[in-house]
Amino acid sequence: MSIIMHKPKPALFLIIFATLISAPLFTQTAQKVENLLNEPAITWAAAAVFALEAANIETFSNPDDAFRYAMDRKWLPKNISADGKARLDGVALLLIEAFTIKSGFFYSMTKNPHYAYRELVYKQVIRGRTDPEMFVSGEQFLIIVNRILSIKEAGR
Repeated sequence: MSIIMHKPKPALFLIIFATLISAPLFTQTAQKVENLLNEPAITWAAAAVFALEAANIETFSNPDDAFRYAMDRKWLPKNISADGKARLDGVALLLIEAFTIKSGFFYSMTKNPHYAYRELVYKQVIRGRTDPEMFVSGEQFLIIVNRILSIKEAGR
């Protein structure tokens, strides 16, 4: 009786290789989410990094690069710094632009953070007792992003 040996298929090696390469990426993402959850007030740079990645725009290794990317496109309020605490109205502006959320007349005309906030309240993305000038915790930010992703998914 002879034993027939098959050569390993290249596809199997590719699958194993891809799995080994992607494992650290999942770990990094999980670590980013955990770090964000622990923040009592997220920074503008952290908000930009996570929003841009969640919207599948680009992945940034440096938060300052994500902040500059969003600032260059006027997706963040004027006169803020990367390490400043993110406010709810500015986060709303960032998210509307990053996720290309269809908005109403006033926001479309002004691209103002206040109207971005009002738009997300109207769409019930921002709920509860909130103030446009309040600082956003990591947990609040993730909840808002999750609601946007759910709405986007339901619209498909």
